[in-house]
Amino acid sequence: MKKEVIGVLYTGKHIGKEEKIYLKEAKKRNIHLIMFNLLEKIDEKEFEEKIKKCKLVLNNTAEDFALEFIKTIEELGKRVIDKSKVYYYTEDKWMLYLKCREHKIPTLDTILLSENIAIARKELKDFGKWPVVLKRTIGTMGEYVEKADNIIEAEFMIKNFWEKGNEKLPIIAQEFAASNSYRVTCINGKIVQTALKRRTGNWKATGVYGKKFEKFLVDSELEKIVKKVLKVTKIKICGIDLLKKNSKWVVIDVNAEPALDFFDDEHSKMIGLVLDFVKKEAKNS
Repeated sequence: MKKEVIGVLYTGKHIGKEEKIYLKEAKKRNIHLIMFNLLEKIDEKEFEEKIKKCKLVLNNTAEDFALEFIKTIEELGKRVIDKSKVYYYTEDKWMLYLKCREHKIPTLDTILLSENIAIARKELKDFGKWPVVLKRTIGTMGEYVEKADNIIEAEFMIKNFWEKGNEKLPIIAQEFAASNSYRVTCINGKIVQTALKRRTGNWKATGVYGKKFEKFLVDSELEKIVKKVLKVTKIKICGIDLLKKNSKWVVIDVNAEPALDFFDDEHSKMIGLVLDFVKKEAKNS
């Protein structure tokens, strides 16, 4: 039986634990993986030749610079899961807020701040929700996300974001909800895993701040919300982060290339589900 050839974009100093699981699970499924480590020096001609051998390419890195490789692969006529439009649009936290508001998906009140600090200060005063969570519109693993209790702290954090990032990238201000974090992982429109991330010492429960995880049940209301989010975002392999505000679900973030390792005993299973989906898509490409 002919093997499906699938490319995988990843980043690391070497083939890591997750990449080894991908290779192992791919072998079980008669899939040949071509691994592309985006941290290594890449010869453009060799990269192009290898990409042309792939039926499609799976992006398995959340690094921002991966977007340029995704666009390059798409220009070469190959499909990438997930496609570049997802990173341009859906993963932008301000755009997600607008889409949630447009489609009546429950979320937290949010404003986009001016890059003029004096105007931003007035916008925050008019917003009047303290404490407030400040976020860059693009970010992963809880980076560039801070909570301010007052205008003085907010101004300091905004300036710190600009100095740390060496540029004035857009920042949003979002109302704060004291809540654990709830992750719903979906593959091709189906919920395949849930993970409750409890707050411990830090107010953040998302990203690297969640250390212990447990599963939670998806009620009918959450199921409806997830279906709406997937329809709006069009992310095929998606992690949806939610909080609870007054015991009601609210969406705060969506992620392509969601973490698959919340539960060690399900890591291989989750990667297997990804490969089953990708293989099916490759056959239909």
